[in-house]
Amino acid sequence: MKPATATISQEALRHNIELIKTFAPQQKLLAMIKANAYGQGLLPAAGTLADLVDGFGVARLREALEIQETGYTGKILLVEGFFDREELLKTLSRRFDTVVHCLEQLELLEQVAQEWQQEQQKGFWKRKAKIYFPINVWLKIDTGMHRLGVHPEQVEMFYQRLKACPLVASISFVSHFSRADEPDCGYTEKQIAIFESATEPYPTHERSISASSGILYWKQAHYEWVRPGIIMHGISPHYTPIIDLGFKPVMTLASSLIAVRTHKAGEPVGYGGAWVSDKDTKLGVVAMGYGDGYPRNAPEGTPVLVNGRIVPIVGRVSMDMLTVDLGADSQDKVGDEVIFWGKDLLIEDVAQHIGVISYELITKLTPRVIFEYK
Repeated sequence: MKPATATISQEALRHNIELIKTFAPQQKLLAMIKANAYGQGLLPAAGTLADLVDGFGVARLREALEIQETGYTGKILLVEGFFDREELLKTLSRRFDTVVHCLEQLELLEQVAQEWQQEQQKGFWKRKAKIYFPINVWLKIDTGMHRLGVHPEQVEMFYQRLKACPLVASISFVSHFSRADEPDCGYTEKQIAIFESATEPYPTHERSISASSGILYWKQAHYEWVRPGIIMHGISPHYTPIIDLGFKPVMTLASSLIAVRTHKAGEPVGYGGAWVSDKDTKLGVVAMGYGDGYPRNAPEGTPVLVNGRIVPIVGRVSMDMLTVDLGADSQDKVGDEVIFWGKDLLIEDVAQHIGVISYELITKLTPRVIFEYK
């Protein structure tokens, strides 16, 4: 009998990357493995994909350091850039790529570059050379997400200052779609037009705007780099599953029945008596709760899979366990496996029932969950 366990199929992960290459056959792949590789495990994901992709994208410097310390020597991009001077120095010393999305980052980069030049003139450069490697900078352009990035009219100024900075080896351009999973809304076409207009004066520089939805639905915006994220794990960027496109779910989240109990009509179960059975039945108690990262707000009827059939969650999800209605004629027994999502119960369906997105379900699993890689 196992408690909450996430089984990760490394074969499925590699399969999905190979499939993504058929959607973007001419592009370089920057695999996004931020947020612990979307809850799948940062270092296992990096190890599985290192020979299949052209680089990794992460949100935090710590993630980049952990990957590089495994011996990986390829490209690692900090997609939010450096947060302060210390992070910039580490970015330079480790030769990470970085996004620059605001004036404060640009000014800090210029300040450190000026100090570097002064140290060279004083003869200190040999002692401190390890922190002064010119790096690749990705200038982020706000094309309509209005979250991070420079305004299109600022691109030329930022470009010229980056080009003049001795710590900048090359400049690429990056942006991000905000509604790419809504192909008929008309907004993505506007973002593409803004991005192409802003980067047109720099035809020799690499560009990237397409993440998972962009890869699937906006072939004209693949440019030189694509940035697959959630689709690498066989999960749709919206509620419509993508297994029909050939993707395979990478994670199976499961646990076990730790009790099977007879339950009478008219009796409640769980905190607050929120659910009362309308018939005699059998309840299964499962070793899974919000302490494992399963949502406490999962409503009555949220599906789980027991012995090949869908049964509903009933009562409130507790910290360490939850209950399901097995039915009066159930033959299920203690120790039987309970699947919360995987290839036979798609996470998109579970997420839609709960009223969250799949991203949230997989990234909120806690360290108590056992991870197995196969």
